Amino acid sequence: MKNIKFKPTMLLLTAVAISFLTISWGIVGHERINKAAVMALPKPLQTFFYNHIDFITQESTVPDLRKYILQDRAENPRHYFDMENFGSVDSFPKTMAEAKKKYDDKFLSKNGTLPWHIQDMMAKLTTAFKEKRKSEILFIAAELGHYIADAHMPLHTSDNHDGQLTDQKGIHSLWESRLPELFVKNYKFTVAPAEYYEDVDKATWDMINDTHSLVPALLAADKGLRTSLATNQIFVTDASGAIVKNKYNGVRYTDEYAGQFHTALNGMVESQMKKAVTATASFWYTAWVNAGKPDLNNLDAVALTKRNSKALKKDIKLFKKGDLFGIESDKDAE
Repeated sequence: MKNIKFKPTMLLLTAVAISFLTISWGIVGHERINKAAVMALPKPLQTFFYNHIDFITQESTVPDLRKYILQDRAENPRHYFDMENFGSVDSFPKTMAEAKKKYDDKFLSKNGTLPWHIQDMMAKLTTAFKEKRKSEILFIAAELGHYIADAHMPLHTSDNHDGQLTDQKGIHSLWESRLPELFVKNYKFTVAPAEYYEDVDKATWDMINDTHSLVPALLAADKGLRTSLATNQIFVTDASGAIVKNKYNGVRYTDEYAGQFHTALNGMVESQMKKAVTATASFWYTAWVNAGKPDLNNLDAVALTKRNSKALKKDIKLFKKGDLFGIESDKDAE
């Protein structure tokens, strides 16, 4: 019986590992962004979200699991937007419906639908708030946080998503997975509080444009280091000098190179994570306000809110110092 249970578990863990090593902010990034976003909310919305902070934190990685474990083909394009392939900014479709009229499914599948999916998720979250559907509020909010986090990773907004067009293949996972794993323990989540977005569509596109503006600097930082260092200073190599690949056939960067790259980025990874926190909290808050600021107190037992109130006060004190309590993926950063 143990063997029967063990093999599927190992297959699942392997698949999860592949997903987080190749294309996602990973557990380390996504969980922290969603959890910190709860702490950045104003009351009374924060009180309701805090009652379910563990769910919102852990649910943050589900879109990647759906993409890799369930192999849902419809999921993949929701995570990126290859801006260069859509023409001038002024010509971008403003909604998913407009995008589907202008481009065929093959084009959108290849180049992504991230900004329009965020808009659609916002509409659904607003409706869930308005109708006070607890499970839907929590589920949609947690998943929305994932896509907003992806929208803060520069290479999620570029056709050169893994440096494959500039001989920098492997840069994607190095930037958004390996660097957070190595350095997140030094990050301070002192972020701006949630704000109300008067225009959700504008806020979405401003976010995408701001993130995309970082692509040249990101690639230049890596390129500048590569031209000044030997191969074995950049990549892990074997005795013959050949670059060692990991079990997923990706290059392995040395920790020393990762450290130099992190320094050359001048705080970009931490800054983008912090922007994602504020944006996530702001989108949640905006959906709640646009729904008419419904009273969510009666969606939870009074005893639950009362029990959590002391813990919330302690966590607020920690958060004001830039710290988060109880992140399960802390072990992933060791």
